[in-house]
Amino acid sequence: MYFTVLKKKTVFTAIAFTLALIICSVIFSSTDAHQVFFGYAVRELPIYRVETDEKKISISFDCAWGTDYTDKLLEIMEKEDVKCTFFTVEFWAKKNPDYIKKISDLGHELGTHSATHPYMSKLDKQTIIKELSSSTKIIEDITGKKVELFRAPYGDYNDNLIRTARELNLFTIQWDVDSLDWKNLSANEIAKRVIGKVDNGSIVLFHNQGLHTAEALPIIISELKSRGYQFVPIGKLIYKSNYKMRADGTQIQYL
Repeated sequence: MYFTVLKKKTVFTAIAFTLALIICSVIFSSTDAHQVFFGYAVRELPIYRVETDEKKISISFDCAWGTDYTDKLLEIMEKEDVKCTFFTVEFWAKKNPDYIKKISDLGHELGTHSATHPYMSKLDKQTIIKELSSSTKIIEDITGKKVELFRAPYGDYNDNLIRTARELNLFTIQWDVDSLDWKNLSANEIAKRVIGKVDNGSIVLFHNQGLHTAEALPIIISELKSRGYQFVPIGKLIYKSNYKMRADGTQIQYL
């Protein structure tokens, strides 16, 4: 009798386990939750960095509030033969079309940083479309070049924002190395912070109005060049097809 009861319990346990596996399989396949176990992102993520064996990194600048140091930044890039990416807010572009053209003519890449610099995770889809459409249009009208990149103000995003940007053929770009130049750190503090955190495929965040950014850049560029790094615009760093996102925001390519 004991063994009969034990056998029944074993059978019931096996059946319950099998049913649990089936239910989990259905849930996982419908929600992409299975990706967690393989290190892939479940929620929508911007591109923080790129997985690559090549020693390539991207320098980026957010442009929203002024132009006091922009000429100096461009002079440094020209002298060092470095091409980078500038994310501009629409009201900045409208006020400074000459800088939009100059940045583009010097071979740098331009992306949108929104129209009005809002917290975009709080916006509905139609408002997001308006923000991105008008801000890309002004850049394209000035440069004659298609805008492919978007960076959310404050680094604030949600699934709706990234999906909507994708529908507009925009790659949403974050960063994995924050210079914190907006905190008015000294040039040496900025340089030490960036140099210590950079790795293959890194995207570095600066601001064109950073008080000591122009002083820090020659130090950063010189040291990273000595370590074998190449500097490319973000559009030449990221994968534009056949890619997945890891849960940490790393973009990886698959064939």
